[in-house]
Amino acid sequence: MKKFITVRGPFYSFLMSRKVLMVSMLLFFVMLAVIVLSVGMGSVRISVMDTISALFGHAKDSSHQVIIFSLRLPRIVVAMLVGAALAVSGAILQGMIRNPLASPDIIGISGGATLGAVIYFYFFAETTSIHMLPIGAVIGAFVSTFAIYLMAWKKGVSPLKLVLIGIGMNAAFTSITYMLLISAPFVLAQKSLTFMTGSIYGTSWQNDVLPLLPWVLILMPAAMLYARHVNVQELGDDVASGVGSSVQKHRLVLLIIAVGLAGAAVAIGGAIAFIGLMAPHIARRLVGPAFGGVLPVSALIGALLLLLADFIGRTMFTPLDIPAGVFTAIIGAPFFVYLLYRHRKS
Repeated sequence: MKKFITVRGPFYSFLMSRKVLMVSMLLFFVMLAVIVLSVGMGSVRISVMDTISALFGHAKDSSHQVIIFSLRLPRIVVAMLVGAALAVSGAILQGMIRNPLASPDIIGISGGATLGAVIYFYFFAETTSIHMLPIGAVIGAFVSTFAIYLMAWKKGVSPLKLVLIGIGMNAAFTSITYMLLISAPFVLAQKSLTFMTGSIYGTSWQNDVLPLLPWVLILMPAAMLYARHVNVQELGDDVASGVGSSVQKHRLVLLIIAVGLAGAAVAIGGAIAFIGLMAPHIARRLVGPAFGGVLPVSALIGALLLLLADFIGRTMFTPLDIPAGVFTAIIGAPFFVYLLYRHRKS
């Protein structure tokens, strides 16, 4: 059996790995099962058959229709979009920087987005609409990344310097954020702290799903189109330049895609940690290092991880609603230590 499937059209032609296709389909069906389970579970429990009927518009109870489509389904969709965006952002950074420890929350992108959101809470929350919060977070992500990129530039940007400066800047962003929290009024500090923990509680179609959807729909395909440039850059700057790749140009475009995805995800879901670190590693274990396969599988794994974290936080500690970021940190921190130990001689 051939390892690849050839897909051709009048204006396109590409190879699709059978292994990537099979793993993606398996993850997709697992995610569908988790979605059905998550939609039915909660303070009001809905049977699997009633859940499926309601999802297809044939709810037996009108209250079930309201619970599913107005309360639970927007939260599930946001979890999937945020998890996929963080995972793809992490995969791009790990491939581009050639560092297995790179992720948006480690090299300062999420820290900048969080600082932007907290600055919004501190200075503009009382005078403007809360719906402007995502703009503050995205601006924070891009400004912080621009500062990191500028400080790392010297006749180009080396991956190692970008990581080291990013880690240092992330610590600075965190310090400034906590300084604002200490000096802020109690209500604002509480809102900011919830955001920093990472929670998708109280999401809606209009305020959360619709603002996040364009970022994912535009930047995900752009990441797929640039996948081959990441494969080349993983060989090293000299080799990439030797085969005709414009290293700095492609690196800047890839960084913009990664920052856009991470900033939009943090703007809606808060500072959810370690999804961007774990998902690409799991994807590479499943389908190998080729970036064209790592990206879609990372997106599915990231969506599944955050969906499970939010499901556990929402259902296992009723009536408390534990932020999903707590569970991703519980899993991700040991995973990060494991990666440090594994790559200690690299």
